[in-house]
Formats: sequence, structure tokens, C-alpha cells
Amino acid sequence: MSTSASDVVNGGISYWYADDGLPAVREPLGGDRSADVVIVGGGYTGLWTAYYLKKAAPDLRITVLEQRFCGYGASGRNGGWLYNGIAGRDRYAALHGHEAAVRLQRAMNDTVAEVVRALEEENVDADVHVGGVLEVARTPAQLARLKDFHAHELAYGEQDRELYGARETAERLRIAGAVGSTWTPHGARVHPVKLVKGLAAAVEALGVEVYESTPVTEIHAGRAVTPYGTVRAPYVLRCTEGFTAALKGEKRTWLPMNSSMIATEPLTDEQWAAVGWEGREALGDMAHAYMYAQRTADGRIALGGRGVPYRFGSRTDHDGRTQPATVEALREILLAFFPALAGVRIEHAWSGVLGVPRDWCATVTLDRASGLGWAGGYVGSGVATTNLAGRTLRDLVLLDSRQGGNTELTVLPWVGHQVRRWEPEPLRWLGVQGMYATYRTADRRETRTHRAGSSRLARIADRVAGRH
Repeated sequence: MSTSASDVVNGGISYWYADDGLPAVREPLGGDRSADVVIVGGGYTGLWTAYYLKKAAPDLRITVLEQRFCGYGASGRNGGWLYNGIAGRDRYAALHGHEAAVRLQRAMNDTVAEVVRALEEENVDADVHVGGVLEVARTPAQLARLKDFHAHELAYGEQDRELYGARETAERLRIAGAVGSTWTPHGARVHPVKLVKGLAAAVEALGVEVYESTPVTEIHAGRAVTPYGTVRAPYVLRCTEGFTAALKGEKRTWLPMNSSMIATEPLTDEQWAAVGWEGREALGDMAHAYMYAQRTADGRIALGGRGVPYRFGSRTDHDGRTQPATVEALREILLAFFPALAGVRIEHAWSGVLGVPRDWCATVTLDRASGLGWAGGYVGSGVATTNLAGRTLRDLVLLDSRQGGNTELTVLPWVGHQVRRWEPEPLRWLGVQGMYATYRTADRRETRTHRAGSSRLARIADRVAGRH
């Protein structure tokens, strides 16, 4: 049974807001102000940074400026994968040595537990279930990539990762055609909106000033400019991820990559019996145009993929509205994985943007000469990485202001990483559209031919994208 487009709640920011409700919007900035630290962006990165800075130095005057409301962007729309992946690790190994990248990976492993700890300390119920992450292969080529990926992770010190064959995979999740999987314990399912709402409340309770409906139009050394006034501070931290391109001078800094999701109606006990998923692992696959999914606390499947990956001119969507063709494509992925759910209804669809640097490497930086800092470029792995970024920005500010010294976080290889800007239009649009079209063609070819090696098309796309 195909879900009619008219039956789907399309947009409304995300299913997570439909489930938990839109927040009461805080007041906008009421004029010029001064602070010790001004943070631009009220998503996970900005809020975690404010949280850890205020906990470490309670006397700091910290102001957060958010253009809509906290969690309006990717923080309120993502797939709820709290896991240990970080964008750019292999490149950091090439630039700084293998051991430096191992330290970065260990920090990410620890970050999953740190988020869970912090939420418990602040009494934030974000539907957290620590079930790890299961990534599956459904073709011979995917299985070869899966085994290589598994070995690669072991080489970065993740000795508690496990590799499963078809039978062991089916014992966890009954996915049609699954021939193997790899599982890491360093992952959890979360409700993204409950997390961001709870974090924003915790930040305010600590004494941080949070202003919403306050778009920042320009960032300069010592000040953030808005239509309602200017906030001056020695440190101005840009935490805007996929919305960075809208800032003056930042059009080509990070590309706003679009990702789309659907959520089913709640499944029946009989449907869950057909699917399995009792461990509630976060679920991904080894396709080039990959999917990601979770079993929600209220018994739905929320599943995402790239859809329309990029809008010309770095434009973003309107409150998460998604093209009907994308909804249908994601539904087809759902049924390819779980044919027993042929009759299930899709109730929600939405989209959001994530930040992609030209070399696909996440980074965190504080320019000590100007006091300007930023973090982001998570390429879809931001739910946990934002926490590590927030703690790292804390340590960098405290180091620069002589309230702290170098820490194990300030010397991680992603700190201070610089990358060239994206190409101007129309090259940017043509390149991204062509890249994902090539990845999808490679996936179809691998499914059709059942060859063990990855398609040459995907390798070409990787080189063009700058991912390897």
C-alpha cells in the first residue's frame, strides 16, 4: 500500500516536534549588550559550549543568539544517532599521524557516555537507549566494504566492536537480504528535540542569556550584529552548522547538505515481531547513498537518507518541507529492508541541512588573535560530535583567557584545521548533484551485478567530492 502524499504530515520542522510540541519562543535581543562570550546559534554546538563554559567558569557572562528558536535546525531534525563517528578522521591521521587520530577516536567513544551522563545529571529525559549502532550489508560489494570498515575501526582502537554474519544479524534485526553487519557499543538512540529542549533549559538555569528570533547578520572580531542590536564580547563563537552560508562572507565556507527523513505510524506487536529490533540499535547500511534509522520510543521507525542533497545557491528548506518523490524513495528503502511492513503508513516527512566542509572534515577552532571561534562541519555525525566540540571550545576559551591550560582536548588533531572554500555556483550545484547521482547509480549497479568489489563509479565520486 503506497502512502498518499496528502496523508503525510510534510514539514512542520520535524516529527520530533510533532511528538513533543513546539517550544515557547524566548524573547529577542532587546538592544546593544556586552558579554564575555557571545555564541551564535542555539543548536547542540552552541548550547553545549554555553553549558560547559558556564559550569567551568560561573562568573562568565555568556549570551546565545538564535535566529528562530533553539533546535530549529539540524538539532531538532536529525535521526537521533548519538554515536562515535566523526567526519575526517582518516584525513587527520594522514596529516597528524595515526596515534593522533586514535586519540580523536577515543575522545569520540567517551563522548557518547559523556552525553548520557550530562543528561542524567540535568534530569533530561531524551528517550535515550544505549543499544549501540548496527551497520548492515545487503550485497557482496557492501559486505566487502563492511569487512574493510570493521577492520579499519579496530585499527583505531575500537576493540569492543563486533562483526556478524547473516545469521547473527538476523537474530538482532530481520532485514531482507542482509549478509552481514558490524556493531559498536558506542552508540545510543535519542529523541533529538527532547535533548535540545532539556539542554536549553539547563543552560538558562545556569544563568546564560538566550535570545531567540534574533538572526545574526554579521560576525566580526569582538561583536555579533543583529537587527535588534549588537552584542560585543572578547569571544564570538560561530555555531551555525548548515546555516553558516547565510552569514555575510560565509557563502562558500560550508555547504548546506540536505538530508530527509520519514516516520511510520506506530507498529503493532505483530509487525515488531516480524522486524525484531529488540536491542533498539541505531541502524545504518553500507550503501554509497546510505540510510540511517532508529526504533523510536513510541514504537515507530524513523528513517532517513539524502533525498535532494543540495539546493542551488546554498538555500535551505522552509520548515522542513520535503518533495513527495523523496518521501516515496525513503519509503522504498524502508520496504526493501522490511518487506513485512508493506502495509504500514508513513505519517511524517521532513528535511534539514547539515554542514559539509570542502574536505569533509569536522573542525573546532579559536583564533586567538581575533577571539573568533567556530565548530562544525559534522557531515551528519553531529549529535555526539557537538558535545566534544562544545567541551573543546570551552577549553580553548579558558586557555586563551588564562583561566586554564592546554588539555587533552585542545591538542586533538581537529583543532585549528583549515580548509579551502567551496567552488562558486553553478559548479557547486553541478558537483553535488552529480556526486549523489553517481553514488545512487553505483548502488544500483552493485545490487544488479552482485560483484564483491565496490563500483568504480563510487570511487570516482569520492575523488571528485574530496572525501578521500
